[in-house]
Formats: sequence, C-alpha cells, structure tokens
Amino acid sequence: MYVRHLVLNEFRSWPRVELDLTPGRTVFVGPNGFGKTNIVEALWYSATLGSHRVASDAPLIRTGADRAVVSTIVVNEGRELAIDLEITAGRANKARLNRSPVRSPREILGVLRAVLFAPEDLALVRGDPSERRRYLDELATIRRPRIAGVRADYDKVVRQRTALLKTASGARFRGDSSALETLDVWDGHLATFGAQLIAARVALVTHLAPEVEKAYQLLAPASRPAAIHYRSGTDVVEAEAAVGTVDTEIYEAALLAELARRRTAELERGVCLVGPHRDDLELRLGDHPAKGFASHGESWSMALSLRLAAYELLREDGSDPVLLLDDVFAELDESRRRALVNVASTAEQVLVTAAVHDDIPADWDARRVEIGMRDDEGGRMSELIGVDT
Repeated sequence: MYVRHLVLNEFRSWPRVELDLTPGRTVFVGPNGFGKTNIVEALWYSATLGSHRVASDAPLIRTGADRAVVSTIVVNEGRELAIDLEITAGRANKARLNRSPVRSPREILGVLRAVLFAPEDLALVRGDPSERRRYLDELATIRRPRIAGVRADYDKVVRQRTALLKTASGARFRGDSSALETLDVWDGHLATFGAQLIAARVALVTHLAPEVEKAYQLLAPASRPAAIHYRSGTDVVEAEAAVGTVDTEIYEAALLAELARRRTAELERGVCLVGPHRDDLELRLGDHPAKGFASHGESWSMALSLRLAAYELLREDGSDPVLLLDDVFAELDESRRRALVNVASTAEQVLVTAAVHDDIPADWDARRVEIGMRDDEGGRMSELIGVDT
C-alpha cells in the first residue's frame, strides 16, 4: 500500500500544497515550523480521523479559514481509491470516497492503513491512561473499521449517562424514581457497547503482547523483558482479559454487575466510574511497571516496541501499511535508529520528516523533498518545495 497523491487545502499552515508521492522512502526536510509535520499529520488523519498532536479538529483548520480539506489517492495491490475529507469547525465533517459522498467519515477508515512514529510517543509510556487507550482504539479501528462505530456509540453513552447521573443525584433525594429508571436503561447501553469495545481491545492485546516482547528484545537486548497487560477496575473484566476472553456476553454481564455495585458511588460523584473509558494498558519491564521505573532509553524502547508491534500486526493482515516517521530519528540513539531503519527497509512506502539532513541515516537511498515557506504578494503563506531525487 502507498499514497500516490496528496492535496491539502487550508490545512494547518498550508493554504494549498499538492504532492505526487511514490513507493519507497521519501524524506521531507525543513526547519521546524515550516509545515513538514503537517503533511504527515494529514496522512495520519486520513488513516484514523484523528491527529497525533491535538485532541480536537479545530487546530487543523488554517487560521482565518472556515474549513480544511485533505485529499489522498491510495494504491493498494494495484487498485486506486480516492479519499476526500472536509474538516469544518463547529459542524460535522464530511467525506467522499472515489468522489462520491459517504454517510459518515468513518466509512473511509481502512482505506489508508498507516503506522506513525513521533516524539509524542513517549506519552504512551509516561503519560495518562488515555494515551494508551487511544493507542489501542486507533489500532483496533485501523484493523477492524467497524470499531469506530462502537467507539462513537460508547462515547455518546458515557456523555449522556454522566449528565443523567448529575440529574439523578438530586432526584434521588427528592424521592423521584423516574431518573433512576432511565439510568437503568443507560446502564444497559453502556454495558452493551462497553463489552464490545473491551472484547476488541483484549483481542488486540492478545496479538500485540508477543510482538511487543520481540520488538523490545530487539531494541534493548540487555534490558529487562517487556510485557503488556489489559487492566480494568472491574475485577471480572481483568481476570477474563488475562486469559484472552473475547466473549462480549461475559463482559456485558460483568459491567452490569459492577454498575449495580457502584451505583451509589456514581450518584454521589456524578461521574461514570465503570467502563472501558477507565481501563488501561499496563506496560511492564521485568517486575516493575514501565511508568515511573523505566529510564529515558527504556521508555523510548517501549514506545517504539508498541509501534513496531502495530506495524507487524497490520502487515500480517495484508499489504504493508504506510510507515510515517515524524522527526523521530533525532530522538533516538544509534541502536534504536538502526532497528527502525531495518523495519523501514522492508516497507512499501516510508514518509519521513526531519529538521536537517544529518538526522537521516547516511546510507539511505531516499527521495529528498526540501520544504520552506515564503510570503507571496497576497500576504498568504505558500509552499516552496524542491525535490532532490
């Protein structure tokens, strides 16, 4: 799989940029702040409908514009598919597939499959559980696009149930049972969609675990062995996850029981205390959790291992995913650089950003794209791109 063509309109710093891309290695070189990462970010957005840098879509729209458009042509085993994504502030985004509108942008998921390495990956090890949940959910969605719908439904249930908990808390003291009866209905919805999401995550972790272990051993052979485990505040969920259970009925029953047990606590606090939105992916090195115990080098090795494992899983599913390396070589020592180079040497397409040429392995045969920017006569920022093949 590779991206043949990319067009950005009003995306981040780019009023417009149009690029023809090829299989093999392409390096975008330019000073920080000149828009090279925005190109990789746009491709990641096309693969996941999310950014690796920000949580909302608003910053993706260039200042002063009311919408941004990302258009890609993806080639997979000789077949071309065109994706157009329209990102609009304050309104629902729109998408087209092969120039035809689709009902939801989620319908384009799976067309472009990619794995992204970026400096932000350290947050997978050192950051909050939300970072690791997002990693699992994005990868699960790339592999099985229907999970995007499950995630959306579950997030909606959590929002509405949280609002109801705040209302029901006061109604409880007034003796009004209608709010509590409605809460029972939302408990059922949370358990239904939550069980599907948990099952997808557990299935993914089961396949990821041996790949993470192998990747970490490759990156840090002298370090402690790496392992990953699915953690949940619901004891039954965690016990079943430990043995790789993917039966949604088991998880649904466990969530319903835990919701009933913690009903009083939820009403007192006005928040959802049960469900996969509170779970975590535990990363371990030897007998200790990586967070808080791993050195800087070990943290980078663990973060890279998670991405390398994702890459291997996607390769097993079919064609090679597009490999996106966003300014990551500058962060790595020689041994970790070499391990990443070895993976990149086998990929069908690798797109890399770097601030200077010295950040790129000297022995790489790669297409170099110089990126700079200038003010044109209209006062807008326009692309200035030079290609050195």
